[in-house]
Amino acid sequence: MPGEGGLVINKYEGVIKRYREFLPEIDDRHIITILEGNTPLIKACNLGKIINPVIEIYFKYEGLNPTGSFKDRGMTMAVSKAVSEGSKAVICASTGNTSASASAYAARAGIKSFVLIPEGKIATGKLSQALVHGAVVMQIQGNFDEALVITREIAKDYDVTLVNSVNPFRLEGQKTASFEIADELGAAPDYHILPVGNAGNITAYWKGYREYYDAGKIKKLPKMLGFQAKGAAPIVLNHIVKEPHTVATAIRIGNPASWQKAVAARDESGGLIESVSDEDILKAYALLASNEGIFCEPASAISLAGLIKLNGRGFFKKGAVCVLTLTGHGLKDPGNAIKVSKEPVVVPCNKNSVLKVMGLK
Repeated sequence: MPGEGGLVINKYEGVIKRYREFLPEIDDRHIITILEGNTPLIKACNLGKIINPVIEIYFKYEGLNPTGSFKDRGMTMAVSKAVSEGSKAVICASTGNTSASASAYAARAGIKSFVLIPEGKIATGKLSQALVHGAVVMQIQGNFDEALVITREIAKDYDVTLVNSVNPFRLEGQKTASFEIADELGAAPDYHILPVGNAGNITAYWKGYREYYDAGKIKKLPKMLGFQAKGAAPIVLNHIVKEPHTVATAIRIGNPASWQKAVAARDESGGLIESVSDEDILKAYALLASNEGIFCEPASAISLAGLIKLNGRGFFKKGAVCVLTLTGHGLKDPGNAIKVSKEPVVVPCNKNSVLKVMGLK
């Protein structure tokens, strides 16, 4: 459309309108969007030199979605579909990001939102989002998996729509990230590396790549490489973890809803799902922020921790193109950022003292 001075402005209208040929049909009147998607694919400037100079590393920075995480891609679909079917309320279980996104999109739609979270196990940044968007937030004395069981039962018996990733429309929206990556690169990457918590994202990305391949938009498929935290690695261990624990709260899940679909994505793509320690997650978290200027939450940094782990055993061949999904913004969990950083230096209020700390005197 023409803008000031005769310039042509390409108006972005969100992932549903951008990729509607690959998505379930929703009437324009019912589309609920906060202009999610269209997030940057950032090529590493410095980390390649540190980790492996003969591979290409890109970060799909989903922390720049409206509520600060990839969840918005799925939520625009789930809430739009709920509205189109006349629903007046949504419900979700959450470790944080889903609650932030569901409450924001419900507010946008003018409907109610109900959130169940594990008591004391949610980062402050995420809890504050759900509260400020007007959700009814309930802290249960249990874990995420138990909360999800309750929400599924309520959604089955009452007139409220469940918007966790067991809702198929969530995965439909989330797959659009793979479309954006392929559009920007002009091809699929050789490897796509991402965190695995409830396992919806690895499932959705693989679905998206396959659909683009079937449509002839890409000529090859990537290998999907997923990583779980060691204290919350049910897929790696091949059994439910009843009391999952990890500093990466977004993936503190012991019984993933999309478990079998994630395994299928791994196997069909010729990829893998492994685990890394909290120590390695936090190292990668600080490394990314201090070398690339990209601030993500700890769960996101597991992508980089996983790449470093695989690189250490000579996994990647020369010229390999690796895309790492960074699922959420660092401000979701500022407490951990402070823990891994140097404390501010307290100095007297004069120039000479400041210069001395700067090493200029």
